Amino acid sequence: MRLEHIGIAVANLDESEKLIAKLLGRDPYKRETVAEQSVTTSFFTGGSDAAKLELVAPERATGPIQKFLEKRGPGIHHLAFEVDDIAAEMRRLREDGFELLQELPSEGADDKLVCFLHPRSTNGVLVEICQSKGA
Repeated sequence: MRLEHIGIAVANLDESEKLIAKLLGRDPYKRETVAEQSVTTSFFTGGSDAAKLELVAPERATGPIQKFLEKRGPGIHHLAFEVDDIAAEMRRLREDGFELLQELPSEGADDKLVCFLHPRSTNGVLVEICQSKGA
């Protein structure tokens, strides 16, 4: 398992992309809407062998990111860890007492299958595990 990306909830994706592009000195490499999660994401590389940054903006007023923004405001939303076999990792985590927010992996952004762990079982941090679809 390795840190794949840090997800940052943002209210305005265009403004946030400009800010992060200015900070990092490079543009995002991908923007993608994930209808199932009601979000649009924008990805920045983290540099050589570093985790990526994912900006996550709500697509509608009732989605989970919108609720997060209303409750907590913009900021770090989740940590994502890449795994080789998401189904096996989900079983292991469940057996080790972690609370998964879903029974099966779902389609995520950046060509990934994803599963989220409830923050109450991970010291208050929303954790995503992900696997590249090509893996």
